[in-house]
Amino acid sequence: MSDCCTDPLTTAVQSHQHCPRNGAKGKPVPLITLKSLLVPGALAQLNAQQSYRFCASSDCPVVYFGADGQTFEIDRLKVPVFAKDPGPEVPVCYCFDWRRHQLQDPANRHAPDDIAAHIQAKCCGCEVNNPQGRCCLADVQSAIAVSSELSSK
Repeated sequence: MSDCCTDPLTTAVQSHQHCPRNGAKGKPVPLITLKSLLVPGALAQLNAQQSYRFCASSDCPVVYFGADGQTFEIDRLKVPVFAKDPGPEVPVCYCFDWRRHQLQDPANRHAPDDIAAHIQAKCCGCEVNNPQGRCCLADVQSAIAVSSELSSK
């Protein structure tokens, strides 16, 4: 039985919003992010005419996916991906090189203020440095909160 009441365009848009590997809803990411962070072989496969989304699921190897189902996995990026890599050396702030282990150090609780000052001075380049294509401050706060929770236990 066909679904005559389903708008095919709406269905296509909804399916494009979800990672084809694990079904998680992805966040839109600027094309310039992919152009900046994909390795040359992957960049050659990029379809610049379509939009892409970021899959933030830590248990999924897909980083970016397109409307046509094309995917780019972790090994196709020039940098490790904070949302996918639990390691201490992974960058949390890609513009100013704050790494997870640094943010876990109580002596570096000033990091969010330092990063915010750089942002206010228009010195950041989140869309070309951060695989999520957006500001890292939420991730920085999250990394600090996780380390605070661990140290209070």
